[in-house]
Amino acid sequence: MSPSQFLATQPLFSSSHKPWGNVSPKQWNDWHWQLSNRLNTWEELAQIVDLTPEEIQGLTAKNKFRVDITPYFATLIDPDDPDCPIRRQVIPLGRELFAFEGMQADSLAEDEHSPIPGLVHRYPDRVLMLVTTHCASYCRYCTRSRLVGDFQQTFRKPDLERQLEYIRQTPQIRDVLLSGGDPLTLSPILLDYILSRLREIEHLEIVRIGTRVPVFLPQRITDELCTMLQKYHPLWINIHVNHPKEITPELSAALGKLADAGIPLGNQSVLLAGINDRLDIQKELLCKLVKNRVRPYYLYQCDLVKGAGHFRTKVAKGMEIMEGLRGHLSGYAIPTYVIDAPGGGGKIPVMPQYLISQGTNKVILRNYEGYITTYHEPDNYDPDAIDRAQPPSSVRSEIGQEGVSGLLQGEGETIKPRGFDRVHYRRKVKKKRS
Repeated sequence: MSPSQFLATQPLFSSSHKPWGNVSPKQWNDWHWQLSNRLNTWEELAQIVDLTPEEIQGLTAKNKFRVDITPYFATLIDPDDPDCPIRRQVIPLGRELFAFEGMQADSLAEDEHSPIPGLVHRYPDRVLMLVTTHCASYCRYCTRSRLVGDFQQTFRKPDLERQLEYIRQTPQIRDVLLSGGDPLTLSPILLDYILSRLREIEHLEIVRIGTRVPVFLPQRITDELCTMLQKYHPLWINIHVNHPKEITPELSAALGKLADAGIPLGNQSVLLAGINDRLDIQKELLCKLVKNRVRPYYLYQCDLVKGAGHFRTKVAKGMEIMEGLRGHLSGYAIPTYVIDAPGGGGKIPVMPQYLISQGTNKVILRNYEGYITTYHEPDNYDPDAIDRAQPPSSVRSEIGQEGVSGLLQGEGETIKPRGFDRVHYRRKVKKKRS
């Protein structure tokens, strides 16, 4: 049956329609039930949302990025508003199929920085450990859509063991971020196993989990889960909330359980066109996060990944929003606006300029209101005094990753692009005598 034929057989759509009216509270609050009853076809979604032609096009497209929406998250969708910020994040549009300038499958070059399948070692002292390709629901702008949602690419226990062994054999690693997919979709037994193995590694200081499960599936945040996570402190969790509408009483309760378990919470959001690219929306989001004991961490510029072209904003829009946050909200409520550099350069902070000028013994600064002032610098500062009083540590960064800081510390004189010497080498060639 075609989409038009199917829709013609359905009753007139009503925003009060409740397809889960016969589901018991026990079932609804069971995270296993939520996962088992996710919506993923246009036929299912057409029963709760007045689908547009372009949404039907996106849902029926071949080779589309996976669609799965938990019943809980589906109830947050405005069924009559095609521009609903919840709806736009999880229901595909036909325009996902269009290529755009700069689009890349692996825009962050994670595969190039992967010494072991599923492990990304981009920065000197930390690694990203991909433990699953499954998520509770799938964001349409997903950075890892090349592998997330593909059950054939799932990381199995032997893969996880190889990742763990790499971490054991690499003593400069002090920080591991569990991601995927979403680590909190793993079975409790497997998640417990991974965390316990990581905690056995002496040089590992902290473990972080990146998750959107509390947003898509707050029923997963049970007392039992929190008790298990408590065993592995210091443990940090970053969630992913993009819009104030996502902060429901259910999410607040889940975040309260995690915070009460002593887990520091942060939030990473993505700047998305038509969803959260306005100052008042960002302010409301950030204030609600802080109220829920979540520290805004990063605001990402949307990546150059397939399917995300229509979500992208100009960088200038992000700068405009950041300008409107500084000074108007407390510092701990303001995220760092970053571009995750295409090609694998890592996160690059982008922010308004507050240092206007610099002289021999003073700097000129401006504040968020445009107030300009002078800060006088000391005449007798001795930057080497601390080295005489406290000899510097012999610990160094991984070779080749010292960057500009290394130049300031005297660890080199130049940073050269690849092939620089070869391009600029001018060999003298003696002329042959005839």
